Amino acid sequence: MNKKHVAAYAAVAAMFGIMGALVAVNKKEVPPYTTTIAPTGGKPHTAVDKLYQQSLNDLQGKPQSLAQWRGKPLVVNFWATWCAPCVQEMPELSELAHTDGGKTFNVIGIGIDSPSNMNEFAAKLKIAYPLYVGGMGGTELSRDFGNSAGGLPYTVLIGADGQVRKTYLGKLKFDELRADLAKLNG
Repeated sequence: MNKKHVAAYAAVAAMFGIMGALVAVNKKEVPPYTTTIAPTGGKPHTAVDKLYQQSLNDLQGKPQSLAQWRGKPLVVNFWATWCAPCVQEMPELSELAHTDGGKTFNVIGIGIDSPSNMNEFAAKLKIAYPLYVGGMGGTELSRDFGNSAGGLPYTVLIGADGQVRKTYLGKLKFDELRADLAKLNG
């Protein structure tokens, strides 16, 4: 190869490098995709009924009935340890749950992961809300709430009346979630 070709290839490579850097610098974080769900005429949403019929293991391996969360606003977060946006949002979700302390709403996490991965993760981050092992059944449960793609994180806001009020696909925007929770309790 002659020097002209090498110089041309180097110039093209530099141009692609600069373009890649510009794209990376100007890349904006994609907001979560949210869906507001219309009430179902006073009857609990069928996915909520299915959720409350579930018994999932906690991180100690003990089966827990999810019916214990019926009757208060509930934030259900579907997540996995291998999901970067899930991991990024969990400390703030944990702080939100801890600050409220279950007074006006509860937060639960349903992990689409193995119990050992979830235990290690929860111990490291000191998550302040109950985590349940959903495994692949958790993916199906999230699909019942409208998560047709099975994407994570996927969060569902359920009113005390059993109505699904809103769903969030992607990393949560906590100002939006706080505003939505305030509407439930206002």
